[in-house]
Amino acid sequence: MPRDWEAYYAEAQEDRPPALVVRAYGPFLPPGPVLDLAGGLGRNARFFLERGHPVVLVERSRKALERVRGLPGLLGLELDLEAPHAPLLLPKGPFAGILLSYYVNRSLLPHLPERLLPGGLVLVEGYTQKEAGKRGRPHSPHYWKEEELLTPPPGLALRAFGAGWWAGYRAFTVWIRP
Repeated sequence: MPRDWEAYYAEAQEDRPPALVVRAYGPFLPPGPVLDLAGGLGRNARFFLERGHPVVLVERSRKALERVRGLPGLLGLELDLEAPHAPLLLPKGPFAGILLSYYVNRSLLPHLPERLLPGGLVLVEGYTQKEAGKRGRPHSPHYWKEEELLTPPPGLALRAFGAGWWAGYRAFTVWIRP
């Protein structure tokens, strides 16, 4: 059953730290705006805002967007990224960085390179199918396949990858637009 995101974001805490990949590789973004896909309450957006990057936070939850409204440098955009036409509605950019943190949407990946500046980075982090199995969801599409993130979409190159246990089986990748 899908999660009730409106109820979740009505109660969720805003003080969570940014994702590991954001803390480790975010400082390597070139100057420019950042696109945060399914950005929730902006835990990662705040990291980039503090470093002078304007952020476009895309989120389907009106409650989440309401809670981040007014953050200086942040533009909230309501969009259901699961809708079939969503890739066509993504902001064009160009962006210094694009972020998918604990959000899996493989259909968006081919549309990311054209939205990046040369030298721009795509930062991805999330749970793996090994974690899905541990949680009793072995066939869920909302987890990354083992080593799937080693293969970037056409137009991007692999810069970094990691996978393993850190409070759950997780993986991250950093793709760069050459």
